Amino acid sequence: MTSPGNPSQTRALIIERLVGDSGETAQVIGVGRGMAERALPLLQKALAGELGAPVTVDLQTVEVGRVPDARSQAGEAFALGIVPSPASADAMTLVMDAQAVAVMVCALFGGDPDQPVSPIERDLSQIEADVATTVFQEVAMALNGSGKRSLELRLPVSKAISGNDARRRVLRDGAAVRIVYGVSTPSDSGTITVMIPQRVLLSTRGAVADKGEDDRTTQFDWRARFSEEVMRSTVRLEATMPLARLTLGELAGFQPGQIIEFEENAQINARLSARDKTLFVCEFGKLGQNYTVRVSHPHDAGQDFIDGLIPG
Repeated sequence: MTSPGNPSQTRALIIERLVGDSGETAQVIGVGRGMAERALPLLQKALAGELGAPVTVDLQTVEVGRVPDARSQAGEAFALGIVPSPASADAMTLVMDAQAVAVMVCALFGGDPDQPVSPIERDLSQIEADVATTVFQEVAMALNGSGKRSLELRLPVSKAISGNDARRRVLRDGAAVRIVYGVSTPSDSGTITVMIPQRVLLSTRGAVADKGEDDRTTQFDWRARFSEEVMRSTVRLEATMPLARLTLGELAGFQPGQIIEFEENAQINARLSARDKTLFVCEFGKLGQNYTVRVSHPHDAGQDFIDGLIPG
């Protein structure tokens, strides 16, 4: 990838590499659903033309997710396809489960649609991978769109992979919209999962407002872009109470079983911290059978430093 041309593009690239661009959940789902619904009749018609047999396509799910989750419900045997675009090497990730592959192969080679297909419980054969590639091509074309709203996918798609290659393929993490299509005959059904990174969806389908060409970025811009991902992270909280001030000589004289008294105001000076950083001053207490801390006020590091300079 060539170097970005200006500071705003550089910042966007850094953010994408770190967490992946993301937007407001309801808006992203709305844009994804609109795209999936518009593509549905095109996909149904295209598959009917390719297969020459009745296969029903329906939209099952549109939700937000993470790109690596594309394979989470596909089992051990599945086909995987990744379609690039000028904006991203993984603008679309497609996963077709073994049951969907079996349905398509049966329809393509004239199987009886009223009879159950044999489940695939092994790595896909060459012919089955080729059929999956054909289906991925039609799905990508239907979702690609045209004009300013086009995803600009680089078509035709590359050959689908399966087996260990598909299971071990590293998928770049990032927020995505997850679209699941069902393909079925009267007796069997399977699913095709499409993951489109939100960074791609937002830039091509207008899910965020154009910020113009102003390269100035305020703290609020950074907070808005990082907040959703950062707020999902978890931290371990620790509550501690000051015990006492002792000399090193007194500390060296401690013996097993010795009792140490808390300072008089220790209970109202508990400190709540995360990752070795004190956040709040709290009051220690008890509610029923559980011990508690009640937040009194934010921790003032400057005042704490000054207090530490004065002997107790």
